[in-house]
Amino acid sequence: MAEEEPSSLVSIAKSQRIPAKEFEKQYKEQLSGFREWNQKDHAEKWLLFQDNLGEKLSIDETAISNGELYTIVTNKAAHGKKQALVLTAEGTKTSEIIKVLEKIPQESRKTVKEVTLDMSNAMEVIIRSVFPQATIVTDRFHVQQLVNEAVQEIRMALRRDALKEDNEQIKLCRKEKRIYQPLMFKNGDSKKQLLARSYHLLFKPESKWTVRQTERAAILFREFPEVKIAYELSMMFRACYEHSRSILEAKVNFQKWYQKVEEKQIEQFLIVAETIRLHETTILNYFVNRSTNASAESFNAKLKGFRTLVRGVRDKKFFLFRVAKLFG
Repeated sequence: MAEEEPSSLVSIAKSQRIPAKEFEKQYKEQLSGFREWNQKDHAEKWLLFQDNLGEKLSIDETAISNGELYTIVTNKAAHGKKQALVLTAEGTKTSEIIKVLEKIPQESRKTVKEVTLDMSNAMEVIIRSVFPQATIVTDRFHVQQLVNEAVQEIRMALRRDALKEDNEQIKLCRKEKRIYQPLMFKNGDSKKQLLARSYHLLFKPESKWTVRQTERAAILFREFPEVKIAYELSMMFRACYEHSRSILEAKVNFQKWYQKVEEKQIEQFLIVAETIRLHETTILNYFVNRSTNASAESFNAKLKGFRTLVRGVRDKKFFLFRVAKLFG
């Protein structure tokens, strides 16, 4: 029987005046086909739908319940709908996931042309082993997130210093029986507020700032020039993706960015630049088809949405059965 929407099943239960728990039990045991499911015995360990294999795949990890990670492989051509799911496998251990994927005939695995992933070395090992003909593409947004995090680390370190300074001033004023009045900038922010409220603007290009963000940024960059340098480095890296039209052009632009990072000698960016260098080959593959792992992120969001709809995962095997009905 095809999977029905939970809302429809509830309507049936209400119309026939069946207690909700009793109806849920009847649905699982009699109506759903769960007991006859051919993958039931190993569902909690792995599910495999080899007929859903396609030329372009995504691989990612997601938490099914209680933070327990599962590795998920999806077919991009299905756009997160029926036949999107290729694999769910408990955990992230490469040897176990490879063993499951190798159940797919080798000739079928050779038809996979491209797989997108985050910067996980373990996932890269899986893809190289199982899909030898596939081009590996490191997701653009995971790479950019590394750069964005470097900017935010600098901002947060300065904010902690501002909080510490603020605390010391409050204690001093109490000791001297004075009312503490922090220094306020022209836009009405104190130093710690300025740093706290600058979170969002540091993710966006200047052209997308609001009037208030433009005013706040001017004060922020004047008071904390290291934040300005970090922001400019992040925008320069973003431009590498937006303005490069080929692998060769992107490689040249990345090299210019590396040089600028070396010139500025900001520790957070030196670490990120080294990480990007080590993954550069698969990062540059983005510029062939401009493929991302957005489909995997979208699929993960759908899983979380379904988990919320059914009010959590009380029976993991039955939950995975329903996921298989919807997406397998």
